[in-house]
Amino acid sequence: MKILLTGATGYIAQRLLPVLLEAGHEVFCCVRDKQRFNAQFPDAAVLEVDFLREETLANIPHDIDVAYYLIHSMSTGGGEDFEKLEETTATHFKQRIENTNARQVIYLSGIINEEELSKHLLSRKNVEEILKSEHYALTTLRAGIIVGSGSASFEIIRDLVEKLPVMIAPRWLHTQCQPIAIRNVVDFLTGTLLLEETYGKSFDIGGPDILTYKQMLLKFAEVRGLKRRILVVPVMTPKLSSYWLYFVTSTSYTLAKNLVHSMKVKVVCRPNDLAEKLHIERIGYEKAISLAFDKIEQNQVLSSWTGAQSSAALSKGISSYMQVPTNGCYIDKRELKIDNPEYVLKRIWSIGGKTGWYYGTWLWEIRGFLDKVTGGVGLRRGRRHPEQIYPGDPLDFWRVLLANKEEKRLLLYAEMKLPGEAWLEFCLDENNVLRQTATFRPLGLAGRLYWYAVLPFHAFIFKGMITNIAGKV
Repeated sequence: MKILLTGATGYIAQRLLPVLLEAGHEVFCCVRDKQRFNAQFPDAAVLEVDFLREETLANIPHDIDVAYYLIHSMSTGGGEDFEKLEETTATHFKQRIENTNARQVIYLSGIINEEELSKHLLSRKNVEEILKSEHYALTTLRAGIIVGSGSASFEIIRDLVEKLPVMIAPRWLHTQCQPIAIRNVVDFLTGTLLLEETYGKSFDIGGPDILTYKQMLLKFAEVRGLKRRILVVPVMTPKLSSYWLYFVTSTSYTLAKNLVHSMKVKVVCRPNDLAEKLHIERIGYEKAISLAFDKIEQNQVLSSWTGAQSSAALSKGISSYMQVPTNGCYIDKRELKIDNPEYVLKRIWSIGGKTGWYYGTWLWEIRGFLDKVTGGVGLRRGRRHPEQIYPGDPLDFWRVLLANKEEKRLLLYAEMKLPGEAWLEFCLDENNVLRQTATFRPLGLAGRLYWYAVLPFHAFIFKGMITNIAGKV
């Protein structure tokens, strides 16, 4: 079967893709930038498609059988409202799919069961209406909180529970929801594939447990063997709640704001028998947490919600930033002869996340905190895997542009808040010389003042970093 998979660099699609490939399907992955597609799926066909640009839709083949619509814009950092972005992408998708052989579109939406919906859930409902068509059958699966290693909900709850012994939290923690394990989401997405009795229908999907957000936090703590106290106060406004989530967790402020508005809405499934018809055993919340940590401990996290996030500057595509500029730039370049290239390459590929940056860790943490205070991503995003890196991966407040072990080259682009643009490059040449290059292209006078202000710190941070990477301590 030929299947079109949209949002292919996103969290859900990266979990669904290997299951579809293992079942023998021919999968066409739609991505805005081929450079960002995960290289661990060589059997998938990659199409460069941007649903905001109609001219790219011609890349979608005509003879597809099913299309998955897994696109959302809630975490966008752009100036345009995400509701408008979602409306535009859904309209362009529908117009193109109507001119293919597709018999079914499967759409993953959010549970909608209250009259007063958040902007996010209202947008999801609007997209569902747009996607309805006489040319193909639409199957809509509506989920609430998705629990799995690397999911936004899981990582936010994990941040809160593991970092705060006592939480003073907003009153929306009393809101009920019905979380679902990522494994069950994939079960439903694959189980409804060309299942005619689901055509033209929507189904709420969730796990067996109905919990408040407070109960979810406390049960998470119980699974992790932690004692936590939560005090719910009625005076915390949505704006304060958004800042609370933003500063404590790894989420962006835009996403935190939209999540807070969504969390005020009860998201409990309407009864249906879809799980029984598909013979899906629904996984409980506590077991879903345990399964997620099993994957984390085995370094088998296939995807992370942060992988789909990137700065607005990278909207032109990774390839547009691969050529590091030199004119009008400030450059800190250091070289060191090394003895063991394999050891050094392994250390380069392990940089960031829990490993850290090899020198001046406390200074990197201060820079991450300042970035968070000024609206940036900070250091909390970490990295998906302790040793594997792919183009497009987040790496603390950097984004991986190139990671080529054959060329022995790693190139990063800064997503921290800066009065300019920054690149950090590591490479090993044929003479076993390690080159570490930090490039900064300033924006106006503020950019130049910034460079000279941090120059004293660069002098010993970058020297210490290359020395420790090379094992010359």
